[in-house]
Amino acid sequence: MDYKDTLLMPKTKFPMRGNLPNKEPERQKKWEENRIYEKDLERTKGRPLFILHDGPPYANGDLHIGHALNKILKDFVTRYRSMSGYHTPYIPGWDTHGLPVETALTKKKKVDRKKMSIAEFRQKCAEYAIGQLDNQREQFKKFGVRGDWDNPYITLNKDYESAQIRVFGDMAKKGYIYRGLKPVYWSPSSESALAEAEIEYHDKRSPSIYVAFNVKDGKGILDGDERLIIWTTTPWTIPANLGIALHPELEYAVVAVGDEKFVIAHELLETITEELEWESPEVIKTFKGYEADKIIAKHPFYDRDSLVMLGDHVTTDAGTGCVHTAPGHGEDDFYMARSYGIDPLSPVDHQGYFTDEAPGFEGEFYDKANKQITEKLDEAGALLKLTFITHSYPHDWRTKKPTIFRATSQWFASIKDFRQDILDEINRINWYPAWGETRLYNMVRDREDWCISRQRTWGVPMPVFYAENQTPIITDETIEHVSKLFAEYGSNIWFEREAEDLLPEGFTSEHSPNGKFTKETDIMDVWFDSGSSHEAVLMGREDHKRPADLYLEGSDQYRGWFNSSISTAVAVTGKAPYETIVSHGFTLDGNGRKMSKSLGNVMDPLKIQKQLGIDILRLWVSSVDYQADVRISHDILKQISESYRKIRNTVRFMLGNLADFDPMEDTVPEAEMEEVDRYMLHRLQNLVKNVRDNYDVYEYSPIYSYIHNFCAVDLSSFYLDFAKDILYIEAANDHHRRSIQTAYYEIVTTLVKLLTPIIPHTTDEMWEYIPGVEAESVQLTDIPNPREIVGFNQLYEKWDHFMNIRDDVLKALEEAREDKVIGKSLEAKITVVPKDAQTQEVLNGISDVHQLFIVSGADITEDAPDAKEYRYVAVKVEKHPGETCARCWTASETVGSDLEHPDLCSRCAAIVKEHYSA
Repeated sequence: MDYKDTLLMPKTKFPMRGNLPNKEPERQKKWEENRIYEKDLERTKGRPLFILHDGPPYANGDLHIGHALNKILKDFVTRYRSMSGYHTPYIPGWDTHGLPVETALTKKKKVDRKKMSIAEFRQKCAEYAIGQLDNQREQFKKFGVRGDWDNPYITLNKDYESAQIRVFGDMAKKGYIYRGLKPVYWSPSSESALAEAEIEYHDKRSPSIYVAFNVKDGKGILDGDERLIIWTTTPWTIPANLGIALHPELEYAVVAVGDEKFVIAHELLETITEELEWESPEVIKTFKGYEADKIIAKHPFYDRDSLVMLGDHVTTDAGTGCVHTAPGHGEDDFYMARSYGIDPLSPVDHQGYFTDEAPGFEGEFYDKANKQITEKLDEAGALLKLTFITHSYPHDWRTKKPTIFRATSQWFASIKDFRQDILDEINRINWYPAWGETRLYNMVRDREDWCISRQRTWGVPMPVFYAENQTPIITDETIEHVSKLFAEYGSNIWFEREAEDLLPEGFTSEHSPNGKFTKETDIMDVWFDSGSSHEAVLMGREDHKRPADLYLEGSDQYRGWFNSSISTAVAVTGKAPYETIVSHGFTLDGNGRKMSKSLGNVMDPLKIQKQLGIDILRLWVSSVDYQADVRISHDILKQISESYRKIRNTVRFMLGNLADFDPMEDTVPEAEMEEVDRYMLHRLQNLVKNVRDNYDVYEYSPIYSYIHNFCAVDLSSFYLDFAKDILYIEAANDHHRRSIQTAYYEIVTTLVKLLTPIIPHTTDEMWEYIPGVEAESVQLTDIPNPREIVGFNQLYEKWDHFMNIRDDVLKALEEAREDKVIGKSLEAKITVVPKDAQTQEVLNGISDVHQLFIVSGADITEDAPDAKEYRYVAVKVEKHPGETCARCWTASETVGSDLEHPDLCSRCAAIVKEHYSA
């Protein structure tokens, strides 16, 4: 007889290798054909609603690893919520307006804007954006992200634009929208105003100059032969200088240097002396800033006055305490000058070139004019020093080129009018990580106005009409009419029709006695677009609600979507549009560097799918502390692949040992299961609790660790290992064997469910090989709640302590192996001496303890002179004197005792005779 044929070895068709790159697309196709997402929504209908509102990615270009991190995290959330008691529809969204689409059309597609109308160009923009959206949608699906991909929300859709107009109208009705002239961030490269959210800071090399302004009228405080010194890193703003600011409470000094007299802040004397290399400066007079109010100086090279004004924004952190003031190019300058009745001068056009308001520099690009202006200052004897510095400077986050401050007439949302309401809501919201609250709070606390108009073409037009005398017209009637027009025709109608044809029929205004009207040509900031999604989507979809339960985006969205969304929502409803904010960091390479094509360190998620499988990438997402910046590289993914194989093969082993298990027929009632099997079910409940607790608070790296450790330590190193001696050796219906299979069955079904939000392709495949499951897909099941194991309240301490004892025994076996006493552990016979009463009681209370230690014999005794001391026990390891059984591989003195089966131990001989004899 071949005794191998009498062993119940594992049998399963579940493959050892995942072959994910080939199988995942097939499985995704199957999900789509079988409408798994829709079936899950039907299954969970009537449960509490959980809404994760998708922040819209920009529809331009292929997806990168940051997109993958974001969308996979969202998929973790929605899949888990739908498996834990909620109804969780997920509507993906796209941001489709803005400069990058215009740029792509003109540069990549070679579209000539000058040869078509605005409406025609906008139509081209829409077509391009939708094409990009379709490309990205297919790529997102490859990430295994589940949602209503056929019905996304898109910011260029008619209904969306109509809802956005209503948000604008509501804000205008409450007095939050106004048009005003003041300096705003201006991007010459984008030819448009920008909001603070569109600014990022990079280092820039700039000239640093000290300039002297001659006093013209000292107003009795100065003699008239002094010179006020200013310092600036923007020489190009000198042509726009209209004044010099002093702090009213600072002490200023008139300093004699040779034949000259200069005015500076007194406390900066030492610094400036060193900077300008003065020799023996002498303070001849001091005065307070307020005393010098309205002293008149002369512009260094233009025939005009420069007025001394008082401003609290002046500091002594840098410079001279006398601040060059160009009201057309600085916000503080603007407001201070306005209080003196001085209008701003901004002699730079929308492309950054000087106008004829800056004589001598007309047509020069502002940054290139720095050299000419410093030369002009030098010729006039006003330039005291020129050096260069590298400093952090605002840049356009789209073009990555420097911005300027430029006074223009723009539309603003007055945040300060409802700022406290926003701050109160920020305090109410749940934040992950907690510092997100402080970050957004500080941004809003310091915010005055939001510039919402842009001088571009591709976006939602500002729904504003002008009367004949240029009075803006924004009424309930006009807003409602424009909103309906956009809902029916889309916003292109604004550019296709004249103002009179866009107004309600019969509309009149006292400011237009001749019935003539014009319309605004600016479009809205794209952040106003996406920031209106709470109205367009959360209130616009039947299966959604406002506020959403969760917004989850990158940490850059504190200044972006998180900010614009709460601003518009609080303005319109008084409430935030979200209950919880979760933010994630950026993706870096394995060395912590930003990814770039030039460095060759870009990780393409679609290439990762083709090489390793998207479930490997998803498992990586679950493994990292995503709330900080995260690292990814081929070596890191290789480690993740090893973890994946561990999980896969652990499940495969259990599936193999369930080949002859019918859960309807063979399940052992929990109360009748062996203690060790109930102990493993108890450990499983701890795993379920820990995993669910972490899913609930959006912490995934602990889940990864818990499940990996459970597979590697609890199962592979202990439970699966010792159980082979029972599963393979005993008869099919042996009670202990069925008890282990009962535990395996619950463990494997639970593990597969716990892992489904993270690696759904793999768990869906595993589910197909689990005997007796009824659901079509594991995605159509719920994750179990942790429960009490029958009769185990007092037993878990016993078995926890046994695991500590086992650690001691494993150390002893390993040392004996190193000393060549034994080879495999089944060659060993051990003598174990408990060192305390609890250990004695535990070991005496477990039958067949040698099986749990995976040795051929184990004696529990009170004394063993040669035993080696460990923490809980002393252990003596020796080679077992018996022969090795040909069937169970244990060493036993009973081998040969059965004449019919002389190669077997008495245990195996009895099993073979009863179940396998002819």
